Amino acid sequence: MTDTHGNIATDPQEFINYVNRETNKVLEMFSATGGDDILRQFTHSWTELATRSLEDPSVWIRAIADYQQAQFSLWRNLLSGSTNDQPVAEPPPGDRRFKGDEWSKNPVFDYIKQSYLLTSRMLMEMAQNAKLSTQEQQKLEFYTRQYVDALSPTNFALTNPEVLQQALETKGASLVDGLKNLLSDIDKGRISMTDEDAFELGTNLATTEGAVVFQNHIFQLIHYKPLTEQTYERPTLIVPPSINKFYILDLQPDNSFVRYCLEQGQDVYLISWINPSQEERNLNWDDYVGDGILKAIDVTKAISGQDKVNAVSWCVGGTLMASALAVMTNRKDNSVGSCTFLTTLLDFSDPGDLCVYIDQYQVKHLENKVNSEGILHGRELATSFNMLRSNDLIWSYVVNNYLKGQTPPPFDILYWNSDPTNLPADMYTYYIHNMYMENKLVQPGAMTICGEPVDLSKIKTPCYFLSTMEDHIAPWKGTFKALDLFSNAEFVLGASGHVAGVINPAKKNRRNFWIKGTTGQGPDTWLETAERQEGSWWNHWSEWVRRRAGKKVAAPADYGNAEYSVIEPAPGSYVRKRLD
Repeated sequence: MTDTHGNIATDPQEFINYVNRETNKVLEMFSATGGDDILRQFTHSWTELATRSLEDPSVWIRAIADYQQAQFSLWRNLLSGSTNDQPVAEPPPGDRRFKGDEWSKNPVFDYIKQSYLLTSRMLMEMAQNAKLSTQEQQKLEFYTRQYVDALSPTNFALTNPEVLQQALETKGASLVDGLKNLLSDIDKGRISMTDEDAFELGTNLATTEGAVVFQNHIFQLIHYKPLTEQTYERPTLIVPPSINKFYILDLQPDNSFVRYCLEQGQDVYLISWINPSQEERNLNWDDYVGDGILKAIDVTKAISGQDKVNAVSWCVGGTLMASALAVMTNRKDNSVGSCTFLTTLLDFSDPGDLCVYIDQYQVKHLENKVNSEGILHGRELATSFNMLRSNDLIWSYVVNNYLKGQTPPPFDILYWNSDPTNLPADMYTYYIHNMYMENKLVQPGAMTICGEPVDLSKIKTPCYFLSTMEDHIAPWKGTFKALDLFSNAEFVLGASGHVAGVINPAKKNRRNFWIKGTTGQGPDTWLETAERQEGSWWNHWSEWVRRRAGKKVAAPADYGNAEYSVIEPAPGSYVRKRLD
């Protein structure tokens, strides 16, 4: 590798050859992270657009004419030397790809940047002005955005001045380091987003003291050590999503939701789901509800000696929890005294950006693959979510890791994001069809779970719904529809997105949230009439759940009880199973 450094630094042709090889590697990584699907869907959507546009070609003509005029102005500015004074095209607010000075000061790269922005703007405007069905329109805009983002000049060494400058300054070492990073990530099958060597579960992540007191084929139950001399008598049971690992709720002491609950005097239990392999392909929705949530409630009640629990659920965990509540309601089981839903979709009529993946063709294609392999691989699921913000969660890392040869800094949330879980084939097919495709959960009697017909409107449990303003996975206006289903519910809207909006520690007092909007007139009216509160929603929720937690009693002295004894220390073995 030392010789390669020297050749790159002294031989221009070797430098160009090396850059070309690295560019091809980037394209291979693009393919590995879903690029083939992007190109296929992009081609399909634009074929549909072209066919429809034959009915009214004026849209195309105007777009191309505007583009040609803008390109003419760009060339005129370049030749006259006035590129910096009157830019024809500028990046939109928040676009950090072209922040380097060379993108504006160097006429060649300024031209490359503006020409790309003009072309991408033309493609996006043509997509946005298409007269397609709602779903096809959303797909066209999404895949067009993916396409233009992937072809940004920032993503290729020869057209990125920051990459070239760094290569010259390091005498080619940055390119070699980038190649090492790329080869390492190809072995992993994913893009590194953080320094993964900086974290270890039980050492500096998921460190809240506790013990596994029960386990079966689908989950481990963790009982945490109280941090106060007294706790509220009604225990808190946390139900994380089954498509992610639970420690997003217990990252580090200063941002751990679990630790916060303990500090508030709660007696905390938590479900740690299995990371399934092909052997668990037949685990289904009923298993996760019956052998998962309902069993966890029974064990929590038995250990605590209480007849009710306060449940806290997140995302898919919330959808499972609502299913469990419907089953319990039908059985006249009042074991859940209150339930909190964090960024949870129950009505799937508006699934947000995820709708671009949901049509008969794409679902059938993935379903065949999942049924063949027995699982939906967590890496594929993570890539689908990352593509919703591809510039931030894919291409920025391609540039920094592979072209600049940088090692991403330690970041606990991104470490968790890179540690996904699989979904069993039966669980996936049930979830995608009954929720996203047919929206049966909100249709009384349309589903039977654990042998019980489901009707969410019969649930009388006090509920707390927390959604977030910028959520692209569970859009808040979609989650707001839960108020039409539950008769005893409070809705709170937090700032930021699906993860950062939830993990908003009270001690840091950041962001804001909204409460007490007018209900019954839709989400827009609710937001217009809501009260804005500064800081974290955690304190607001803590007060809400405290009123439903019973009186203070002596904190548990031990984990579990005679029937459910300690199996192993937290965070347990189920969460440690990685996909690499």
